[in-house]
Parts: sequence; C-alpha cells; structure tokens
Amino acid sequence: MTRRTAALAAVATLSVAGLALSGCAGGDTSGGDGDTLRLWHYEGADSAMGKAWAEAIKVFEEETGATVEFEEKSFEQIQKTASQVLDTDAAPDLMEFNKGNATAGFLASTGLIADISDAVDEYGWDDKLAPSLQTTAKYTEDGVMGGDTWYGIPNYGEFVGVYYNLDAFEEAGLEIPTTYDEFVDVLDAFVEQGVTPLAEAGAEYPLGQLWYQLALSQADRSFVDDYQLYENPVDWSGPEVTYATETLADYVDKGYIAKDVSSVKAEDAGVSFINGTSPIFVSGSWWYGRFVAEATDFEWTMGAFPESTLSLGSSGNLWVVPANAANAELAYEFIDITMRPEIQAIIGNNGGVPVAADAADITDEKSAALIETFNGILDDDGLSFYPDWPAPGFYDVLVQELQGLVTGAQDAAATATNLGEQYDEGTADYR
Repeated sequence: MTRRTAALAAVATLSVAGLALSGCAGGDTSGGDGDTLRLWHYEGADSAMGKAWAEAIKVFEEETGATVEFEEKSFEQIQKTASQVLDTDAAPDLMEFNKGNATAGFLASTGLIADISDAVDEYGWDDKLAPSLQTTAKYTEDGVMGGDTWYGIPNYGEFVGVYYNLDAFEEAGLEIPTTYDEFVDVLDAFVEQGVTPLAEAGAEYPLGQLWYQLALSQADRSFVDDYQLYENPVDWSGPEVTYATETLADYVDKGYIAKDVSSVKAEDAGVSFINGTSPIFVSGSWWYGRFVAEATDFEWTMGAFPESTLSLGSSGNLWVVPANAANAELAYEFIDITMRPEIQAIIGNNGGVPVAADAADITDEKSAALIETFNGILDDDGLSFYPDWPAPGFYDVLVQELQGLVTGAQDAAATATNLGEQYDEGTADYR
C-alpha cells in the first residue's frame, strides 16, 4: 500500500477526483483581483478563535483596502470537499484545516496546498512558534509531519492537563497534588470517602488520552519521535506502554475510574465534572472556555499532569493556502495579522491558548493561568501530540482495545500486543 493509499484510508470521505495539479504553484496570484480575500474557517462566532479572527478581518480590511469574502464552513464540509474544491477555481485563498499526517499532510503530499516557506521567512512566523508547534506545520514530500517544508501556520495551541474541583478538595481535606505520588494519594483518599475521583470516557477519546499521558509520564522525547514521527520502531512491550496499560487497568480495579467507563462518552465525562460528580478530569484545554461558562457552582483550576515533562497537545489547526489560491499574498497578510499580539490577546482572554501573545495583554485571571501552564509545557519542549495520530484508523483501534482492557475482556499484555500489531500495520508505509 502506498503512502497516498494510507492517507486515503484515514480520510475515506475525501474524494480524490482530479488530484493532478499541472502548472499549479504556491503563491501564484494569477487570476485574482488583488482586492478580495476568500476565507474559509469553521470556528464558531462565540469561540475564542472566532472572535479573534472576526477582529482580524476588520483590521485586514482597514489596512489593505481589500474585502474579505468569508464563508463559514463546518469541519465536516471542509474535510469532505477539500480534495474536490481545492483543485478548481472555486478554491478559497485561505482556509483553516486540521493538522496531522492524514489531513494537512495528505493535502501537502498531493499538491493541493502550497509550500509557504518563503512567506514564513518573509514574515518571521517561525520566530513566534516553539519547535513542537512547528512540527505540525511542516511536512515531508510524503506528507509526514516534522518535515522541512512549511505548509501551514497555527496561531493557537491546545494541550491536555488535569482539571481539579477546588471545593471538592477542600471539603475532602485534600491539597492539589504536585507530584504523581500525591496524585495517587488523592485518588485513594476520594475512593475511601466513597467518591469515584476521575471523570472518564471509554467510548471516545478521553480514556485513550489518559493511557497516552501515563506512557508519556515514563517517556522522553525519543519515545515521542519514534511513536509519532517513525524515527525508530516502537517497543510495545517496553516500559512506557507497559506502565500505561497496566496502570490504566489498575485505575479501574482501584475504583479511580467507574466500572462502566467503557460505555461513557466524552460529553458525559465533561458534564460529570461540570455538575460536581467527579472532582478530577484529565482532558484538554478545549474544555476550558466551557467550564468557565458552566462550571460556576464551585472553584476549579487546571494544571499539567503532575511530575510529567511531556503532555499531550499540539498546535491548533492550521491556516493553509490552497495551491489554486487566486490571492495568496492577501492570505499571507491576513495570517500575519492573526499573529499580532492584539489579536492573540483576544484568543487568550476568551479561553483559547494563543501561541504569540504578550503576557501583559492577558487580563482574565483564569485565562492567564491556562496560558502560563501551556507556556511551561512549551518551555520544556513537552508537547507530544495525540495517541491516534500515527496511523490511519488508529483512533478506533485505541477505543476498542482499551475498552477490552477496562472491561476485563483482555489483560494488559494482550492489549499492548494488539495495539502494537495494529500500529505497525497502519504505519508500515510511513516508515
């Protein structure tokens, strides 16, 4: 199976009709009127990014005299129609697209989005992005992230940490843990008081993210590079995976996680934190704004997973410039505006995680704490991506195998073996 075939397996809904792009070159503005920027993105108007980009549109129009023709698309619309539309004159000049090998990497490998390396040099965007943020913006000719060629620019980030219900901790006479041993002591203490401490979901992504975080707690950057970038074979019986798999099973056995976790969805887990049922939730910064709005009956905080240098996370989605963009130069100007401190501050003060904000511009206390945690992870080069990224369809594999583990249908060794076999098969053409 070729690299392109592997990518197609991960984005089966994408049509591959008309992938040939004879004569298309990134940055070519031929056919554009120079006065209109056609922009697609799928962020809601009330989201941190939606608010920031709406302001960026105003600034762009004032400064350039050009008009932004914005079309709000859903994530699914862009995913399903990208390969059809981007090879036509209907392609936008700039669009938001998901990062990763099977998404932005696929479009890069097939020539549907432009190499924007010259623009990165011209505007100095690389100076604003930490190395682990750059990884998801740069791809090889085969579409594997971490390459040398820039195909996109992120202007926000995301990460997975631990949410704590401070009122529940105070009521239980407990302190927020700063080490992993203290974290386990807290879990034990809640169980002794009849509380299932961890909000979790085995039917969707949270459980797999906890499994990967446990592996990361025992890992170094070389493990991440092997797992995510295929630099060396992953040892599925090694200390990282073995610890994660065995520990996750222990969490269920010890009552840290509910016995019925295999049927619980992410929304249910989040709501169990919001309503105060579960005092701890290991999940992403994408919940932060919602918790600010809805988890209002108690005080809460969020921090990185205790005593782990590495954390799940990455850049946010990318601004990409289609190879058929009529006004690529306008696209670059708009990207640059979204990287300005004043636009980054809008992201940061509305529950998002900016990548280039001035700390003094973040006036919301909770947002400042979130960004401080994220910046600490960046300073440690700690962003380690997500467990399902390496192989097409591996998300479903993780869900299924970890469900088998937590229900007792299979032990930790069998789970690790099954995961390794599916990983190796899915990544064979990437390595």
